[in-house]
Amino acid sequence: MSSTASTPDTLTRDALTVLQPGFGGTTAPDWLLRHIGEGLAAVGLFGRNVQTPEQVAALTAQLRAEREDLLVAIDEESGDVTRLEVRTGSSFPGNHALGAVDDTALTRGVAAELGRRLAECGVTFNWAPSADVNSDPDNPVIGVRSFGADTDLVARHTAAYIEGLQSSGVAACAKHFPGHGDTAVDSHHAVPHIGVDADVLSARELAPFRAAIAAGTRAVMSAHISVPALDPEYPATLSRRILTDVLRGELGFDGLIVTDGIEMQAISSTYGIERGTVLAIAAGCDAICVGGGLHDELTVRRLRDALVAAVRAGELPEERLA
Repeated sequence: MSSTASTPDTLTRDALTVLQPGFGGTTAPDWLLRHIGEGLAAVGLFGRNVQTPEQVAALTAQLRAEREDLLVAIDEESGDVTRLEVRTGSSFPGNHALGAVDDTALTRGVAAELGRRLAECGVTFNWAPSADVNSDPDNPVIGVRSFGADTDLVARHTAAYIEGLQSSGVAACAKHFPGHGDTAVDSHHAVPHIGVDADVLSARELAPFRAAIAAGTRAVMSAHISVPALDPEYPATLSRRILTDVLRGELGFDGLIVTDGIEMQAISSTYGIERGTVLAIAAGCDAICVGGGLHDELTVRRLRDALVAAVRAGELPEERLA
């Protein structure tokens, strides 16, 4: 075997490395610890994993005993979407409230304090903020998760939030690229379409992401939305044009690209989670978020095996997975 060919173990490890799975319970299940030992490099925490800050700190310590550099992610937007304070409701204002006050110093401060609390619990990556411009008032999924309907306002608060959060040592993740605000469909249930032309997209939807990249966001999350002006065939999460050509090429982003939950219906009922995962990695995603809905060992094994099989079948370049 030549030195460039991979052993099966390397392929399996590489496949596990790109997954960011969830799990059940407030302590780490044995299967999760085993997979971390085999190469899993990230996990996602959700409300079901959280009781108290002390318990979350003990959980992250238990996970890191298996792998010191494990990335522990959480979906902590504050306001309506909270995991840390899932039982009581967030004590922090959400994006809509921050946008209404329109004081970037306040936004930066709130995000810094949120980051401090996350870091104290051992969380190193936050799937936030939403950089979506809420341009459709009937939007059923973004709404108050957005800083507002004005592009400039959303851009400056997205940047301030990222600066604040990352000042506490927690990586930010601007979402949902290329912008989920102008949709009347929730991608948890079906594929939303954004029908505007490329110029409107660039001026409105992409502006907050440019601001996020300028502010140094460590990650960007893809949206499961169809944007025919950019790609008539694939939704953004599976689109090489949108992720590699636009986000990497035109916007110059060189951080981590992570998918929105791959088990959401927009992907799972159209492509299936295995095929969706392979297409997402091929398109330019670096990490697959899974675990809002599916959070068991079988899911992790299915996605791992699908990636390995795709490389072996020549459908996914080994270098892309590596």
